[in-house]
Amino acid sequence: MQLDPITAPTVVDAQSFAAALDASPQVMADLEQFRLILTDWNTRMNLVGPSALADFWGRHVYDSAQLLRLAQHRRVWADLGAGAGFPGIVLAILLKGVPGGRVHLIDSQAKRTRFLSEVVEQLDLPAAVHTGRAEELDPPEGLQIVTARAFAPMAKLLQFAYPYLRPGAIGLFLKGRDVENELATALQTWNFQGTLHPSLSDPTGRIVQIERLRHA
Repeated sequence: MQLDPITAPTVVDAQSFAAALDASPQVMADLEQFRLILTDWNTRMNLVGPSALADFWGRHVYDSAQLLRLAQHRRVWADLGAGAGFPGIVLAILLKGVPGGRVHLIDSQAKRTRFLSEVVEQLDLPAAVHTGRAEELDPPEGLQIVTARAFAPMAKLLQFAYPYLRPGAIGLFLKGRDVENELATALQTWNFQGTLHPSLSDPTGRIVQIERLRHA
């Protein structure tokens, strides 16, 4: 697996995020509104820990947004275990107004999908929210990219993602420092073409790109 060296700007707040991505005022306004909605809902249910809100722009928004640089011409995403909206809501905000842009937010817990639906409605995002276990739902039509963040170990994640990774679709999964061990375990039951990309937001993180997934 090839790891490409990248020099990335450091993002610590809204200003540095806007500079790093050359984000428009509308994108920044939507992201700030997302932050406010998340903060409000988090007082009533445990969507994210305190550290997620403290490092909203760097560790979470930037971490999510970096996936678009690997998407090329692909626009239709599914976020498995969408949770608090990382990366799915961030991607939907960035794809707002982009022709063909669409994000399917999938989560098994109704309380989380209520939150996601609230954000999608308030921000008028190009997204659809699905309540249910990923492996029990029918994959959306026209899917081009499957993603997930902090959802499951790689072998189990590939099991969930398998029905969604249709011919031509790719997986882009945000993973941590133990990713190589996870991939070694996954290769015991799966065959795939894999590429490791460095994370722009976390020097210990990696993005795993998966193509041509099939059972071993």
